[in-house]
Amino acid sequence: MENIFKNKWVMFLLAFVAGGLLVWAVLPDSESKSEQSEHRHDHTEEDQIWTCSMHPSVRKNEPGDCPICGMELIPAESGDEGLDPDAVKMSETAMKLANVQTAVVGMSEGSESLSLTGKVMPDERLSNTQSSHVPGRVEELLVNYTGERIGKNQVIARIYSPELVTAQRELLRAAMMSETQPSLLKAAKQKLRNWKISEEEIDEIISSANVRETFPVKSDAGGTVLKKLVDEGDYVKEGQALFEVVDLSRVWVMIDLYEKHLSKVSEGSQVEFTVPSLPGEVFKGEVTFLDPVMNAQSRVVKARVVVENKGGKLKPEMLVNAVVYAGDDQPQEQLSVPKSAVLWTGKRSVVYVKTADEQGVYFRMREVDLGPAVGDSYAVESGLEKGEEIAVHGAFSVDAAAQLASKPSMMSGSMESSSDFRLSGIISDKLEGMIENYLALKNALVNDDFAKAQSEASAMSDSFEEIPQNEFPEEAREEWSRLADKLSKSVKTTESASDIENMRKHFQPLSDGMIHLARKFKSVSDTLYVQHCPMADNNNGADWLSSEDKVLNPYFGSAMLSCGEVTDEIK
Repeated sequence: MENIFKNKWVMFLLAFVAGGLLVWAVLPDSESKSEQSEHRHDHTEEDQIWTCSMHPSVRKNEPGDCPICGMELIPAESGDEGLDPDAVKMSETAMKLANVQTAVVGMSEGSESLSLTGKVMPDERLSNTQSSHVPGRVEELLVNYTGERIGKNQVIARIYSPELVTAQRELLRAAMMSETQPSLLKAAKQKLRNWKISEEEIDEIISSANVRETFPVKSDAGGTVLKKLVDEGDYVKEGQALFEVVDLSRVWVMIDLYEKHLSKVSEGSQVEFTVPSLPGEVFKGEVTFLDPVMNAQSRVVKARVVVENKGGKLKPEMLVNAVVYAGDDQPQEQLSVPKSAVLWTGKRSVVYVKTADEQGVYFRMREVDLGPAVGDSYAVESGLEKGEEIAVHGAFSVDAAAQLASKPSMMSGSMESSSDFRLSGIISDKLEGMIENYLALKNALVNDDFAKAQSEASAMSDSFEEIPQNEFPEEAREEWSRLADKLSKSVKTTESASDIENMRKHFQPLSDGMIHLARKFKSVSDTLYVQHCPMADNNNGADWLSSEDKVLNPYFGSAMLSCGEVTDEIK
């Protein structure tokens, strides 16, 4: 019994010693691993991107609250080492499955143009109503259906006329007394001439001494019968319409212009149009007439294009798709992208730009400024360069991949919160000075003071010219270059406006650019308010910047001073 007790103590002692040795062997390694893990954690924290679960476009280098909704930021999924945090990676297999196709941005023919619709109409100057020159009964119709082509002086009907029978008998009696009473013969002939009876027919009646029962009705002009208004056996009055005839060797193309198009189209504007039933064929012409009256129901003005209709290809009531070039400008070479490449998010338009390296293919969302549509393409005013490659098919699939990866996407809102620039020194001062000029211009428009607005627009143009373009930090130069192109055009067109209404029209794109500048470059020391009027720009809505939250509308001035609301703050 005593031996068993001793053996138990020995076994316990051995187990205790073995456990101690095990702890001694493992602990230093665990601490080392912990230190290594902590070191890796610290290193990861330095490169960690933080985002919002509700707004994936928000991407910060440190934790905090979402600037949009206030929710706490969460760690974003880490991408490939060295990958642009705003780019989404797609494998070749994924691109094939999603049918993503790309193309290089290039030049195409175009100019400031409008894509409009219209239809083919007969030329009213070549339309005629064929009437009966004598009263009577229609004995025979030689033209029996609409669409039939007839020539000038062609016999189209025969009419029995009691009045004409009586007039022939009077002619024969007058002819018998022509030597004694020549005036009677002259009067009888004139009566027949008034009914469009020719001299040959009159002489034949006199020489034959026979009274005709029916007389032919000859067409006054050639063309195509649009309407048949009588049937055989009908009684007609003198001057009653028998047919409507039109010559379709020349037609009108009537194009619908809405109010917003009127300032861009004038007589002489060049037009190209196509007809769905004639694929591949393009017709050209110019606007020869603008209707002086707007249709009260459709709110359109008709623009007329006169077209020679060789071969009768263009038929009345055909629908056409027309491109009208502003003024008399001819098509010019310009940067363009297919319509299928563009994703629209309200007023913003974006495309996905492709880049590639040894690790794979990447797409990054890029905001672009588009010009007018020309056929199946949009002109590009800024945001892209010739030679860049973009997604032209499957852009929605790329956008969906960006959303799943918590990258900036069409649905996640503006990219501005993820890539803004903080400037200092002379650049920041110059930008803030330009914003002050803009606010003064806005106030002048609010007060309906055109002279003051011109002065402030000129001052704003001078401020823009003084900005040292080459002193922007490298990471901001590309963004500033795109924005500067847009602002330069907007400032110049606003400064050269001929009246206050024209200036308000150009103030809208200028305001869009200034809002973008204030957000992107953080060049404001005081809070600015983004305000919106839904009735501006023909009820399309327009924004502007204000230094106070009280709404004072620059687009309508005293007419609707308080129309609008504050939609955002820039601090």
